[in-house]
Amino acid sequence: MAEALEDLFGLSEKIAIVTGGAGGIGLGIARTLALAGATVVLADRDHAEAEREASVITAKGRQAIAVAVDLAEEASIVAACASIVETVGVPWLLVNNAALQDRQPLLDATASEWDRIHDVNARGAFLMTREMARAMVAAQQGGRIVNIASNALRGGLIKGLVSYASSKGALAALSLATAFELAEHSITVNTVLPGAVITPGAINAKGPISDGPATRPTPFGFQQPHEIGAAVLFFASPAARPITNQLLAVDGGFSVS
Repeated sequence: MAEALEDLFGLSEKIAIVTGGAGGIGLGIARTLALAGATVVLADRDHAEAEREASVITAKGRQAIAVAVDLAEEASIVAACASIVETVGVPWLLVNNAALQDRQPLLDATASEWDRIHDVNARGAFLMTREMARAMVAAQQGGRIVNIASNALRGGLIKGLVSYASSKGALAALSLATAFELAEHSITVNTVLPGAVITPGAINAKGPISDGPATRPTPFGFQQPHEIGAAVLFFASPAARPITNQLLAVDGGFSVS
């Protein structure tokens, strides 16, 4: 039985990779994991910003590094994952967070936009999972994978999210399949469904502003990146050892609004 809160939720001496860690939800997750004692790898295409944010974390006495990765390119993912394992070590946790949120109404949607969004949101997460799961399995120390999908999968929609919501549905299905295959290696896979989080990525997303259920007020309002981080921390923690293939909505009470 755990004797202290640290025994349940601490990540001391654990390595955690967060894709899209240079800003928005990813940065909130990274900061939360660093507070819990993890050495955090901010994996992002914007390497300069990832380095800047990693230095902010380390200035506060925590551990963080930045690694450049382009999730739309398999070679970049393979190289980044190999570099992480070689320079930092085998991760305990992979957080597939990075995503594109751009909008196109169904009747105007293009196959090229569908492919662009799926390349990052679904294919990129698959490749990160494959590479890091290989390292985790070889190390025989177990591990955690947390996928950041979207409350769009539970009806938190606006018009224009055909490609985005479909890619997040693929991510949730990836969680199911990988949770099944990795259970025998003591690796859990879970999914967090953020609701309305105001981030630079959301503000700067391309496409027409439209309406839908996701715009309605919820009992607890907008969520903050660190609140998504808290859900990730739970799934990553020793307290969640027997929990896999679960979806946790952090949505401000959307389901009862």
